[in-house]
Amino acid sequence: MSSIALDSARWRASWDEVMTGFVPGLSLLEAAIAHAAGEPRRILDLGGGPGVMAERMAERWPTATVTMIDLDPVLLALARSAVPTEVSVLEADLGSFDPLPEADLVTAVMTVHYLRPERIRTLYRRCHQALAPGGLLVVADLMPDEGLPSVMSALNPAPGEAAAELAWAQWWGEMAAADEFTQLMDDREEVFGSRPAANFAGSVAWHIAAARSAGFREAGLIWRDGRHAALAALR
Repeated sequence: MSSIALDSARWRASWDEVMTGFVPGLSLLEAAIAHAAGEPRRILDLGGGPGVMAERMAERWPTATVTMIDLDPVLLALARSAVPTEVSVLEADLGSFDPLPEADLVTAVMTVHYLRPERIRTLYRRCHQALAPGGLLVVADLMPDEGLPSVMSALNPAPGEAAAELAWAQWWGEMAAADEFTQLMDDREEVFGSRPAANFAGSVAWHIAAARSAGFREAGLIWRDGRHAALAALR
């Protein structure tokens, strides 16, 4: 067993802790998704990171097939070393991956802000194509209440977010200092060094309009926690 596999539980647990510090209402979001999704047979988690949420969805719906997609070599290694066999892990760029696997539920939590607006619209169209009739798309991200899209750096941070962002920096700093991740961190720099995050934060109204334009028959707010919110769109 590799050292990454040996340490994966610790790294994934600390990732989940940092994510929960950044978005304290994540457990309520997951409960809202479970309530709205019913009993999906095929679940697709976009930008699934180290697979923490995909694993929880596999536990919640044990008869469902769960697929997570990410591009980050570090997070993919953590996911592959730890998620149960019921969860499939795919390496792909959400901005260009087409077609997406067929699904009854698609989730994207703290993922789409990495994409430019036109790529988010394209992703919504691909999600609409991948979902079965009656299927559900849930996108949770920074979605300010303003009526116009904004850039995250221009938004006023909510109380506690500065500490949460510091925790993210510390997490990645510890990862970079761990010898077993040296090559994966080099691979990560090769993937993302020339493609900075778009840091786009569209309002809820922007995301609703984008989902409706992609063909979803219903779209609306399903959850909010400060500046974070979740769109639910029904195929």
